[in-house]
Amino acid sequence: MKKISMILMAFALAMMMSQCKKNEGQTTSNDEVVTITLDVKQNNGSKVVVNPNTGTVDFETGDKIYVGSGGKYVGFLTHNGTNFSGNITNPTENQPLQFYFLGNVIPQETLSAGTTEECSVIISDQTEHLPVISCAASIENYVSGVTAYSAHLLNKCALVKFNVTTASEAATCIIGMKNKVTVDFSGNTLTHSQEGNGIITLPAGSGEKWAILLPQEAVETGEDGTAYSEDGAYTGTRGAVPAITENGYQTAGIEVNVTTEVNPSVVPVGAVNGKFTINAGGDQVYFSQGNLQYQASTNTWRFATNQYDYIGDANSNISSSYNGWIDLFGWGTSGFNHGAICYQPWSTSQTNSDYYAYGTSWYNNLYDQTGMADWGYNSISNGGNTINTWRTLKSSEWLYILDTRNTNSGIRFAMAQVDGMNGLLLLPDNWNSSIYSISNANVAASFTSNIITASQWIVIQNAGAVFLPMAGSRNNVSSSGFNHYATYWSSSVLMHNAGHSSNAAGIYIQNQLIQRDTYGRRYGSSVRLVQNCN
Repeated sequence: MKKISMILMAFALAMMMSQCKKNEGQTTSNDEVVTITLDVKQNNGSKVVVNPNTGTVDFETGDKIYVGSGGKYVGFLTHNGTNFSGNITNPTENQPLQFYFLGNVIPQETLSAGTTEECSVIISDQTEHLPVISCAASIENYVSGVTAYSAHLLNKCALVKFNVTTASEAATCIIGMKNKVTVDFSGNTLTHSQEGNGIITLPAGSGEKWAILLPQEAVETGEDGTAYSEDGAYTGTRGAVPAITENGYQTAGIEVNVTTEVNPSVVPVGAVNGKFTINAGGDQVYFSQGNLQYQASTNTWRFATNQYDYIGDANSNISSSYNGWIDLFGWGTSGFNHGAICYQPWSTSQTNSDYYAYGTSWYNNLYDQTGMADWGYNSISNGGNTINTWRTLKSSEWLYILDTRNTNSGIRFAMAQVDGMNGLLLLPDNWNSSIYSISNANVAASFTSNIITASQWIVIQNAGAVFLPMAGSRNNVSSSGFNHYATYWSSSVLMHNAGHSSNAAGIYIQNQLIQRDTYGRRYGSSVRLVQNCN
């Protein structure tokens, strides 16, 4: 990728790789590595020039060119500030070498010289760099002992200008673009496709923004949601995109307007903008923006910044004076003295009865008596900062959300991986299936059933989706299971709110398993609060 300050918009680019130094005595045989050095020149011997006014790309130190030969990847060349050089392994005699510049985006696959036949890159993130895509075959066939080769490296992308109007300080995202490049070393071809919703992320702020687009047919003006701010706070529209051709240069400026607040005032502060029905009476709730967290040294409660965030190993530091944050809590540890022996968020014990809400097993629920045993009774610093506005779901409500709820799409939940984090995806009542295609819905499948990138997640979250990360668990002061499993508490003792038990109800999630059951109250588990819809 070219850094924005050094971009030379190379669109009519013909790069000559020539006059390479020959390594004396270098020959090739099986499993032997050949060193190649390439000077990048124009006909006049100067460096290639490209800028927004003329169109050219200037290489810089660290840029990489991938090399193919005989239907396989054989190595890469790196720009050292003067030219490209590097090692290739076992190139095929009397065939051209294939050169691919992939914008310095790291391929999704692990490349192995002599083995890899295909690789791909996603060019979505263009906030700091423009990922120019170009390729060519060497003019000369490869011959053992010869290390000087040349090629006309031609652009397979276009430079397009966007005129962005936004109310957000975050980057602007547009959807509906081809954003994936696949190199087939076996066929010496380069193809373009759309990954997910086809997201391209532009730099932050309003004004003129340049982007690299891949060849595609014209795209009509997009409706609200086809452009949005990366922080999820604003949404908007994307103007029509004309047909994009290789080596194109679109200077007219496509209008992008991202000024509509995603979370209007009717949605509680700190809540996800999605409604979930919790019972047959049709009552609905909003979920909080992330798992509940606590800092003992300041007695502060907050929601995680992102839905997929969790604290992890630091939960083992739990104590009354710890100045970090924890997010795994024994049942009913709200911090209010409601009669339990262990009522503080930092309380640890190996005895379940120490966590009896209101001091006895006969009270079945955190919401009994004063309700102060519920974590949601606290003021949450980034959740409105007033007491008794949030609450924990009852076991029957968890079950209704997962097993019974009727939704517009028929989808209630799915296992997923968001930005590398495993978890359970909950879809709101009004989920629109066209936003993202969900696989293995309403079953306990593999986390990798739905692999969602950070950019895709913004779109999905803006549509009201909730994500419960695999935040592990805590046994006394020992924490484990991060990104593998999680237990989320309910406010009920038993699954059907009857009788009494030394355990309390919750949901347990791991790969290919969602278990609705009761668990020892002493174990530290995750808490995701909700707020009733008015």
